[in-house]
Amino acid sequence: GAAPMRSQDPPSVRLWSDYLNVHLHPKSLYVIRQYLHDGDCDCLEAFGQGERLLQDPACLEELEDRLHFYVEECDSLQGFQVLCDIHNGFSGVGAKVTELLHDEYSGKGILTWGLTPATTHLGVIQRLGCFSPQDSQSSFYRVLNTALGIAHLSRHSSLLCPLSLSGSLGIK
Repeated sequence: GAAPMRSQDPPSVRLWSDYLNVHLHPKSLYVIRQYLHDGDCDCLEAFGQGERLLQDPACLEELEDRLHFYVEECDSLQGFQVLCDIHNGFSGVGAKVTELLHDEYSGKGILTWGLTPATTHLGVIQRLGCFSPQDSQSSFYRVLNTALGIAHLSRHSSLLCPLSLSGSLGIK
């Protein structure tokens, strides 16, 4: 008799893009190795950490190579859209990316979407007595990253549109 058919094991999930139902070109993703779940660093939580990532010549060269790969395919490049979290260290990454685009492709439009998630209700947590100093530090980083992100991203973008599901950009 024939052996029963087994379903294939699901592929391993390592990155957010592994959840997508569409195939992305390998040149469209740049993985920051030290900030993977099993990487050297815990998380990218501060604006300055993100800025420093793109001050590394190897990282900057890799990013420029990937960008040039796509720009060379364009018949008539009109501009760029940048989607960037602004509440964490990616605000620093986005600031350096928009600066690079602004310097290298002057005259091209840069539409930047500054994204922040909806926050938990900090007031409820405080009333319940569950608010720890770590939550306070996290909230401080969030406000600081958002402020620095908006200031730096707007400097090098044609238009910056902050977006959030909460009315206050997630800032309490």
